[in-house]
This record gives sequence, C-alpha cells and structure tokens, in this order.
Amino acid sequence: MSKLTRTLILILVVSFGLLYLINRLNAHEGYAGDNTLTVYNWGDYIDTDLIEKFEEETGIKVIYQTFDSNEAMMTKIEQGGTFYDVAVPSEYAISKMKEENLLIEIDHDKIPNLKHIDSRFLDLSFDKGNKYSIPYFWGTVGIAYNTKLLPNKEFKSWNDLWDEELENKILLVDGAREVIGMGLNSLHYSLNDTNEEHLQEAKDKLDTLTPNIKAIVGDEIKMLLAQEEAAVGLVWSGDAADIMWDNENIDYVVPEEGSNLWFDNMVIPKTSKNVDGAHQFINFMLDPENAAQNADYVGYSTPNNAALEILGEEVSGDERFYPPAELTDRLEVYDNLGKKMLAHYNELFLEFKMHKK
Repeated sequence: MSKLTRTLILILVVSFGLLYLINRLNAHEGYAGDNTLTVYNWGDYIDTDLIEKFEEETGIKVIYQTFDSNEAMMTKIEQGGTFYDVAVPSEYAISKMKEENLLIEIDHDKIPNLKHIDSRFLDLSFDKGNKYSIPYFWGTVGIAYNTKLLPNKEFKSWNDLWDEELENKILLVDGAREVIGMGLNSLHYSLNDTNEEHLQEAKDKLDTLTPNIKAIVGDEIKMLLAQEEAAVGLVWSGDAADIMWDNENIDYVVPEEGSNLWFDNMVIPKTSKNVDGAHQFINFMLDPENAAQNADYVGYSTPNNAALEILGEEVSGDERFYPPAELTDRLEVYDNLGKKMLAHYNELFLEFKMHKK
C-alpha cells in the first residue's frame, strides 16, 4: 500500500469519526426530531420533577438548557447553532424576537389549557393576541428590606432609599432597566422614558444614592440579603419570595410611584425541529396541577387562575406578590426601546456604576 493511499484512508477514517462525533453532539444539543424536545429557560426556573413527568406522559426526551439573560438567549437563537423548541424570554425580548422573525406562531387550538390563564395577562402590548407567546410567570420589581435591622423604617416610596440612615446598607441588582428605571420612577417618569433630559436627571439623582449602596450584584443578592449582609435590596418579586422563605425578617413592597410589571412567556423559536412537541410542552405546563406545582417550587407569581385555586388563599391573597388592580394599573411593562436607546440606558448605568466605585 502506497504512502498516499494510507494517507487517504487515514483522512477518510478521521472524517467519518468527526462526522459521527458531530452527529452525537448535535443530538445532545437538541438537533434530534420528534422524540426530543430542547427547552431553553432561565436557571432554576422549573420544577425538574415536571420535566420527568412530561417525559413519562409523552415519551418525548427533554434536553433542558439554561441562560442568564434575555440578550444571551436571543444571541444563541439568532446564531441557530442549537435547534431550541421552547424558550422563555421576557416581554421586551419577545417584542424584539418578533421583529427579527425569530418566532413561530402558536396554534391556540393545540393549547386548550390556555383557558386557565387570567385575561389580565393576555393580549398585552408586546404580543397582541398572544400569537407568539404564552404566559409562564409574572412579577414586579420592588424593595426587599429587613425589619429586624431597620425596626423603625418603612418603605412606601423609591425616595425612601435616599435616607441617610441607610448608608452602606443597600444592594442593587445588576440591571440597567431596573436601576435606571428606579431613578426614573423616583422622579415620576416612565420606565420607558426616552427623553434625554429625563434620563440624565435620573442618572444624576442615582449618583447621589451611592453613599447608601453597599454593592451592585447578580444572583448572590438573595444569599446576601437572607444572611443579613445588607438591610435593603432592589429585587424582583420572585427573588424576594425566596429571601423571605430563608429569613422571616425580610419584607417586600412595591413603591407607590409605580414600578416594573414583568412577564416571562413561553415561545417557539424558529429553530424548532419539534413544533408539535413544543405545543404539547406548553399545554402541559398550563395544566392547573402542573402550574401550581411549578409556582410552589419557583416562588414566582402564576398567571394561571385554576392553579391559584389549588395553591389557596394563603398564596393568592398575599398582595405583595399578587397585588390588587389599583397597584398593577400603576405598573409598566418594559418596552422594546430599540438598540440605540437600550445602548444609551446601558451607558448611563455603566457611568453610574463607575461613579459608585
């Protein structure tokens, strides 16, 4: 056998080996067909027992992957390297994904459990008619505070955070929309304000808050507040519920000026290779018993009325997490501000963080 022939055979063997490996990896990454479903969700945002239950009921194998930001999720779907079948973006991300043709329309006839969703959470501005998304969880942004460390302090307004007694006692989540939004709300401006003067005014006011800020952090904010490393935090309502579970001294309030009313919805990305299985999964998650189990595990507010009946008055009657209409009417959903304005929000937030340092 000539040297050239041996070389060609070696190349063929290596090529077939690489092809086999790629096929194996593709199957693992969610490239399979009708018997596999790849779900892309936030971390620790589902009761994994429900995934096993879905697999048992349908015979569909679920590959579950997580992301830590809407931006990371959208980038991965835009790249198309993995054929995600179900994803769980937030409202402004859904609006952007619609614009960029990244979503498949949902067939409501295949989602009979949609009837259990509270009408307040349907037909919203980011997805009229829910053509592309189905509600998963919702919540608010507000103030978590330690009643033991601050026995004589009440929080009704965002402006209460500027109290000199709170020096080095406040943690903020590392989010531009949340922090700049807090500044805007404290001035009675909209969370979606694009007026340059208003935005600069909000940023300048936030700069005056820096003596009270201990740190700007990510997911560790839950642990730090629960362990009483700080007395106050700007947090999402579901995180507040987790903190309160770990520490009975923590309370939560949505300030009277208003705040963010956010939604995470289930969508079917254009990358889906199992559209029918995606509909089955969405409908499964809307089953009242499944939705109640999931809400009990995750701690966020469910939009599922039938699930709330299962959870009972102790849950549904807690106005900190299921606020009345007079409060929710003052809350705002984040609009998709466009790349240019969103970049400006991020720039202002970065300037604020640099000022903090």
